[in-house]
Amino acid sequence: MHPRSIPAGPFEGTPATSLRGFVLAVCLGAAALLVSGCSTVRPWINAPLGAEGRQPVAITRTAVHADTLQSSHPIIGAVTLSGGGARAAAFGLGVLQELKATGFERQGRPTTLLDEVTLVSGVSGGSVLATYYAAFGDEVFTRFEREFLLVKFQSGLVSQILAPSGLHRLTSPWWGRSDMLALRLDDLFRGVTFGELRARRPSLRLLVTATDLTTGAPFEFTPEQFALICSDLDSVPLSFAVAASSAVPVLLSPMTVRNYAGTCPSTQPAADAGMAGDNLSARLLQRIAASYQDARERPYLHLVDGGLADNLGVRGLVDRAVASGSLDESFRALPQGSVHHIVLVSVNSERDLGDRIDRTDRVPGMGQVLNALLFGAGSRFIQETTAMVDDQARQLREKLHAARGRPGSPFAADAELHVINVSLRGVRDGALRDKVVRVPTAFEILPVHVHELQAAGRLALRDSPEFQRLRSSLGSWAATETASSKCDRTATDC
Repeated sequence: MHPRSIPAGPFEGTPATSLRGFVLAVCLGAAALLVSGCSTVRPWINAPLGAEGRQPVAITRTAVHADTLQSSHPIIGAVTLSGGGARAAAFGLGVLQELKATGFERQGRPTTLLDEVTLVSGVSGGSVLATYYAAFGDEVFTRFEREFLLVKFQSGLVSQILAPSGLHRLTSPWWGRSDMLALRLDDLFRGVTFGELRARRPSLRLLVTATDLTTGAPFEFTPEQFALICSDLDSVPLSFAVAASSAVPVLLSPMTVRNYAGTCPSTQPAADAGMAGDNLSARLLQRIAASYQDARERPYLHLVDGGLADNLGVRGLVDRAVASGSLDESFRALPQGSVHHIVLVSVNSERDLGDRIDRTDRVPGMGQVLNALLFGAGSRFIQETTAMVDDQARQLREKLHAARGRPGSPFAADAELHVINVSLRGVRDGALRDKVVRVPTAFEILPVHVHELQAAGRLALRDSPEFQRLRSSLGSWAATETASSKCDRTATDC
């Protein structure tokens, strides 16, 4: 049963714009379940390959797919958007605005950095924005605010959960709170599936990442990942993937995927061939792929917030580039000498802890403990991931310099790798930074915070030294003025 075929509950309800409020609402809902009747309703489940005549896709671990390429592709661009609820979505939207406002000429025609992006990746809150942009393109600048950022999204979700129809569904052992989130998100994404997305925007790849609850490994909603479990990604609603990526443990329930491995031609040899390098990244990816091969042992995969595996959503991209054993291998589908710039924009929306429990001897409450565990301890992993990515980027840059200009290499003689890290804590405007790093992690934030975060995103990218180096090398020209470029550097009302 497709999520969009299930009628949604009422959207009116009590606001719950903080973690503590959401916890309270969930507790009330759980109490109500104890006195309500049991339901046997089942949510949507992924289909096997072979259903409706579908065949497995070829496993390709290359960074760029041949069907997305043109004869010359001077820029290979990727944007990764971290978790952080609506805060991450608003901050990331500001970054997208600045990328759209950064124009240059490609083969004599005007274009923008955003228009040259071939992959957009998102985790948790960042996956909401990444998926919306992938599905609807520049509509993100005119509709995303009013359809997600400025609506009472979290309050509406709580209302759906506490409505009689919602409470009845939740008595089913197969229906969880994240299935209610998928219903809400299906309205936002207009029922679009991955297959429909691929048909409408073939030149842009979307990467949404969740976490396998059993193994703790990242689970990516990609054709390659679904081929490993002999399942059909094309029929998966975008809303399902984003709900899985946003399923914060305890507050939301895991989303379940069926593993059909063994019911289609084996994909393991092809997967191994795409990770042929003799390095830690290759061995790690091979081990993750192998964990899905025995469907009798693991017939169901339970997925939770992608931030538990990698809150930046960038680690998998770099791991695959390193695992291939050769940078040329990652871009082998491209013509010789066609690549001049590889650009990765990593957006980190990590915030400061709202409550500093280490400044008092009082026993922390449940909300404070959850806040520290989910959003505080993760800071260390973000720092580790950032350091690891920086180190791997240095290695990749060395490989690029060694490969560029060689016969048969896709890299031009002047090819460069640009890794641009953008973070809330990197905003130079001290007053603005102090405001945005304290915005809570929730699906619903204040309108003033929405505008401040967008301004912070534009400023953080614009002030990045690596971004300025990229602009200089592209010979940026003044693009047609967009909504973002009209905004003053410190404006919060644009």
